[in-house]
Amino acid sequence: MAAKVANFIGIRPNYRDPAAEEVTRGESGYSVSTADTYVEDEPTALEWIRHVAPDGPGIGITVGCVVVPQSMAYAKLAALDVQFGLYSSFMGVLIYWFFATSKDITIGPVAVMSLIVGNIVLKVKKSDPKIPGHVVASALAIICGAIIAFIGLIRMGWIVEFISLAAISAFMTGSAINIAVGQFPNLMGITGFDTRAATYKVVINSLKHLKGSQLDAAMGITALLLLYLIRSACNYSAKKAPNRAKLFFFLSTLRTAFVILLYTMISWLINRHHRKVPKFKITGSVPRGFKNAAVPTINRKIIKTFAKELPASVIVLLIEHIAIAKSFGRINNYTIDPSQEMVAIGVTNLLGPFLGAYPATGSFSRTAIKSKAGVRTPFAGVITAVVVLLAIYALPAVFFYIPNSSLAAVIIHAVLDLITPPNVVYQFWLISPLEVIIFFAGVFVTVFSSIENGIYTTIASSAAILVFRLAKARGRFLGRVKVHSIPGDRLGEASDQGLNGNDPDKSHRNIFLPISHNDGSNPDVVVQAPYPGIFIYRFSEGFNYPNANHYLDYLVDGIFKETRQTNQNAYGRPGDRPWNNPGPRRGQPPVDHSDRPTLKAIILDFSSVNNVDITSIQNLIDVRNQLDRYASPNRVDWHIACVNNRWTKRALVEAGFGYPTPAAGVAIQRWKPLFSVAEIGGNSSAATAAENRDNRNEIRRQRTRDLEDQKGIVHEAGSTSSSDVGKELGSSKVYGKANKVAAVQGLNRPLFHIDLTVALQSAIANAQRDEEIVQKDIPEYGQKDAAELGVKQL
Repeated sequence: MAAKVANFIGIRPNYRDPAAEEVTRGESGYSVSTADTYVEDEPTALEWIRHVAPDGPGIGITVGCVVVPQSMAYAKLAALDVQFGLYSSFMGVLIYWFFATSKDITIGPVAVMSLIVGNIVLKVKKSDPKIPGHVVASALAIICGAIIAFIGLIRMGWIVEFISLAAISAFMTGSAINIAVGQFPNLMGITGFDTRAATYKVVINSLKHLKGSQLDAAMGITALLLLYLIRSACNYSAKKAPNRAKLFFFLSTLRTAFVILLYTMISWLINRHHRKVPKFKITGSVPRGFKNAAVPTINRKIIKTFAKELPASVIVLLIEHIAIAKSFGRINNYTIDPSQEMVAIGVTNLLGPFLGAYPATGSFSRTAIKSKAGVRTPFAGVITAVVVLLAIYALPAVFFYIPNSSLAAVIIHAVLDLITPPNVVYQFWLISPLEVIIFFAGVFVTVFSSIENGIYTTIASSAAILVFRLAKARGRFLGRVKVHSIPGDRLGEASDQGLNGNDPDKSHRNIFLPISHNDGSNPDVVVQAPYPGIFIYRFSEGFNYPNANHYLDYLVDGIFKETRQTNQNAYGRPGDRPWNNPGPRRGQPPVDHSDRPTLKAIILDFSSVNNVDITSIQNLIDVRNQLDRYASPNRVDWHIACVNNRWTKRALVEAGFGYPTPAAGVAIQRWKPLFSVAEIGGNSSAATAAENRDNRNEIRRQRTRDLEDQKGIVHEAGSTSSSDVGKELGSSKVYGKANKVAAVQGLNRPLFHIDLTVALQSAIANAQRDEEIVQKDIPEYGQKDAAELGVKQL
């Protein structure tokens, strides 16, 4: 029939098919005895669409089949009718793709947020029954969305970095246990007590009322077992048949929809004649379409009902979404923008309540499905929205028979995967034992109190540890070690025979290690003191007002233990001595510390310091003054190495650091500066390249003229071999001229150095110069007048 219609309107489908024409004389014939039959088909438009179309539609439909039953179950958890879960899912997947920076995230109802909403709704129902639950839930979504959108618009997405992984894991684990235990009575059909009380109370009451289980238990337990059975079978089959792993993955993904449909059919068979009094609890009537679409009601009275839970609600929305988005971004090798993600969450929760939605955020299970299925763009969420929309308009009659216990099984099956596995907790212990304590504290508070208190406990504990570590950061005194580079296959020879002949480039270098070996370096390696009276001190974790005093107290204590005061008679009378310096006991001579050196210089390693503040700089000035009195009449040189921030350097300069400060009456000419210089441009600069090119051409011309004079043979300038030219370039005085050099750092700040090596060289050079002057002056005038004599002679 189609061929006749095509022929009637003038279409010739085979007008270009050479097989349709007769084989003429002179053309090759085809024999079936020589080859198998094969006729090549032309590509069709459908094949082209399949080739260029993304995988989004299939993945979007798959996720939609998961979203529908999960969102209905989570709506029950939120103490709302099931249609509100569908509304929230529809708006989440429909809006997010427009603002998204993650291709995997699926926004919709989640278990933890639904539990918080449910607690608020039930509390309001007791205090003010006139306010509908969905009105409170929508108002909460509006307020949370406005707060999160504002944070995102002012680009403060980095604020979520203050929530540690231990806090997130504790929150997820404790919430999963809380939700699973709270759904157990619904799974068994048990009633008669508060299923939203503290977790331990729900466990106790469930065991007490276990004998009151109803027929719901058969629908719930078997559904839960079937969910795990399907997943295990699909995982096992995927391992046995890797070439069909993706097929088994999609089958496993659809297990929730399959189980809900199966038990809905069973429920229909049992309750179709018992609609008014069903044999077990079922969902009941579900309105078709968006019957609750309206402008959300927000007033002071409604806001007061959830004001206490508002911080926890905002934190939950942020934790779940940002943590999931970052995790899957790392897995799939892309980066998200936390601030933009906050805008997406905020807009979703601002617009969703106009259709009746309650707070929604990123879902771990549905995001994992999209990621593993290989979704390419966030637009797959629009396909999911179409599926949810079809469910809202086409399936309400089917939803009537969904067993509540089967929905409880879906919730339990979903949240148990959020519990942190024991092996992960063990890995946490190996990395940071203190944070494991925070993890268990958060879980225990969630179990024995509430999810909100668990969140506050973990975040506050993590912040307290962060502040403690910052405030109690301790610097390290460094020493010098000479090291050689040796290949690994010769390490054994070097250990047995020493370094003679084992150093490939016959070179060594100095490195600086903590004298106490608390960095894990080999304690058998001797770390030498930099120089008598010279100390290298490294800040370990910033240098700001919380830790400045702790840093510098440790510095001063270490210096006092290793040095002696320059002038032992600094206190002429006992009353001049500070009250907290008892000095020698009455009738006993002072303790002899003549074997210790006097303080000469301090080198501060600022490699871990990015910013300083007024408090830290003032403390540094105070310590400088203290040590100047301790070393008087000599001066103490303060060398600063590895400063990474110009503003930090400016603050130090304004405080008097960076250039030599002579002692009273001592001339600055005694200072011996040491600067680091480098070539301007280096060998790769344009000026050097032009100079090399000119020199090379000049040598070639000279060589050509020499050959012409000697042999009378004319050669082209390009005939000279590159090796000969290279030799002549190497011996050429013009080509070997050194490049210009310049100081790496400013000449007006000679005490700032690029690394510790240069800083130590400068400190030693000036310490030795000071010693030479003192040794020259002491025989005639004594140590007390050495500085004054040095001034007169200079």
